[in-house]
Amino acid sequence: MQIAKEISVTTRTAPAAAQATVYGYPRQGQGRELKKAVEGYWKGRVDATALRSVAAGLRAANGRSLAEAGIDEVPTGDFSLYDHVLDTTVMVGAIPERHREAVAADPLAGYFAMARGTQEVAPLEMTKWFDTNYHYLVPELGPGTVFSADSARQVAELREALALGLTARPVLVGPVTYLLLAKPAPGVAAGFDPLTLLDRILPVYAEVLADLRAAGAEWVQLDEPALVQDRTPAELNAAARAYRDLGALTDRPKLLVASYFDRLGDALPVLAKAPVEGLALDFTGPAAANLDDLAAVGGLPGKRLVAGVVDGRNVWVADLEKALATLGTLLGLAGRVDVAASCSLLHVPLDASAERDVDPQILRWLSFARQKTAEVVTLAKGLSAGAAAVAGELSANRAALASRAHSPLTRNPDVRARAAAVTPADARRSEAYAERAAAQRARLRLPLLPTTTIGSFPQTAELRGARADLRAGRIDADGYEERIRAEIEEVVAYQEKAGLDVLVHGEPERNDMVQYFAERLDGYLATRHGWVQSYGTRYVRPPILAGDISRPAPMTVRWTSYAQSLTDRPVKGMLTGPVTMLAWSFVRDDQPLADTARQVALALRDEVADLEAVGTSVIQVDEPALRETLPLRAADRPGYLAWATEAFRLSTCGVRPDTQIHTHMCYAEFGDIVQAIDDLDADVISLEAARSHMQVARELAAHDYPREAGPGVWDIHSPRVPSPEEAAALLRAGLRAIPAERLWVNPDCGLKTRGWPETRASLDHLVAAARTVRAELSPS
Repeated sequence: MQIAKEISVTTRTAPAAAQATVYGYPRQGQGRELKKAVEGYWKGRVDATALRSVAAGLRAANGRSLAEAGIDEVPTGDFSLYDHVLDTTVMVGAIPERHREAVAADPLAGYFAMARGTQEVAPLEMTKWFDTNYHYLVPELGPGTVFSADSARQVAELREALALGLTARPVLVGPVTYLLLAKPAPGVAAGFDPLTLLDRILPVYAEVLADLRAAGAEWVQLDEPALVQDRTPAELNAAARAYRDLGALTDRPKLLVASYFDRLGDALPVLAKAPVEGLALDFTGPAAANLDDLAAVGGLPGKRLVAGVVDGRNVWVADLEKALATLGTLLGLAGRVDVAASCSLLHVPLDASAERDVDPQILRWLSFARQKTAEVVTLAKGLSAGAAAVAGELSANRAALASRAHSPLTRNPDVRARAAAVTPADARRSEAYAERAAAQRARLRLPLLPTTTIGSFPQTAELRGARADLRAGRIDADGYEERIRAEIEEVVAYQEKAGLDVLVHGEPERNDMVQYFAERLDGYLATRHGWVQSYGTRYVRPPILAGDISRPAPMTVRWTSYAQSLTDRPVKGMLTGPVTMLAWSFVRDDQPLADTARQVALALRDEVADLEAVGTSVIQVDEPALRETLPLRAADRPGYLAWATEAFRLSTCGVRPDTQIHTHMCYAEFGDIVQAIDDLDADVISLEAARSHMQVARELAAHDYPREAGPGVWDIHSPRVPSPEEAAALLRAGLRAIPAERLWVNPDCGLKTRGWPETRASLDHLVAAARTVRAELSPS
């Protein structure tokens, strides 16, 4: 084969055998041991020593597993008890003032207080890590921030790996990305730019690098993914200065600066010229443009290039021959080329071979972290020794790719014909918003500042146990449904007693807001063990979009109708929107995302029609991932937003004017997509706002957003219960941006992760706050 010949010839001139490496690995363990240990610590069942022991055992197991698979250089420092950006905040000493006392008294308890808050102290803000579904804790910085180095964790984890006989490379969040991810601390004057602290933080990084070198590090990786976004000349100059200064240090390891998720663009020549020993670049998806860009800047002569040619974010087997061709080209562009996945394998499940229930034909198409590690090792071997040395692996890979490409499981002609027949009118409401709003007010008769929740109520141990009992055959379907029915009755009764205006059924039957629907849609594949970290101890099992999508039967109508039969107040129908169904799944890579989104939208359109047909007056179609999936480069955004907003409207625009359509978004930077939020044409949107202090309400006001909105007044990702006064204060802040007649009162997000005691207390306070502010607006 021509490719194999080119690789064989090229690799004979390679200066050194290519190494296989990865940037990070799933943290949780095969049985989610880390989640159980951390949550046990929070509940007082596991002490700090035992928690650290579990974590150390998982790190050791990961390192040994990678080495046994053939990885030459394993990462350290990528493991975290909660979040690697929070770990960086600790490393550079940027502890918020309100948390310093707790951290000084008990560093571990203080660490989790920063992540989750306490009843007395609010946590750090949380938002999405670039365009992934991983959440990080946002650093809070100000002009008075004083940095100080604390490399104890990074040094200890390096020494653990070295003691196991592993060749290890510490991985740190780079200083430029850390500052670009940060926000001004509460109380800091608007307009403060954390990047102005660069000269203050660089000496701290210098100290950490010296400590790591003293502990035995030959290389240290500094991750700078923020540089793949559009950056100003001033920001690029800051990156150049940062790596000029770090590169000039004499007491340091070799530096490998890494980027991923997209092409580097204007930042590539900056890093290529920097006095560092290596770059790690992504060459998958849109980042494939890095190949031509690298050639255009003259390559990296004399430097190490770690080439991310295996997609670290999706679950399909790599095209190994295509990757080898890319690697062969790169050999002429750098002093040394090593092989890696495109980013940390944190974003994929651990091991596809654990999926015993997946069709064997489909299983051969899948590649989780362990399989991707094997692909990286194969590519490194092929690059070093020639394609003939991996002929068996290449043959098996070709067969898997061909099996998927030609499988009837991936294509449904009826679905494709329906999607092709969609017209622009299908994605438009029949009436303008003003006319719809009048019809909805007449039908719903809600008070000023109506109260509601986002959808889910606590997923108790009893509910999870009921699902486990059903799977294990300990109860039958009738017994399971009896438990679900009883839970819905309790949830509806509580909401009526609490005084909420628009109710939900609580979603007790749903394991996850995406997986539940995926299990009921043809074309989706659900896994049993495919856990991926979303934030902290929150793990999800993203389903896999394996084929064309259709809805064989109603998915939510039965339980929504049952809840509505229990009350005279409106009960929302609850669905997950098409963009979120894609974003929180592993998507197809063999057709455009827009095509898949349209298929999902049409399936949801059928569900919306069935809900309306049984009398559901309020239907919420959640799109929390709309911002998260926004392309990192501005030039790529208009096309994405066009198909994403069309997909939402296609799902929802077939209803009558007096049916109120809600949507929900959370934990993202919404300022970039306010126009897209408007383009959804939803009647009501609820958004996360408590941690960000009503920032989104101000952004909506600046845009003159014309419809109704509910910026959250309760941060549900913290265990603390907000007081009625605190909720009322947030509500008043919302009113300064959104008129009372268009303002709703709700939590930031769904309540499935919260316990019943804090849920009851917090919702009681939320309703009390709404009543207080109503009285202020309409004194009797």
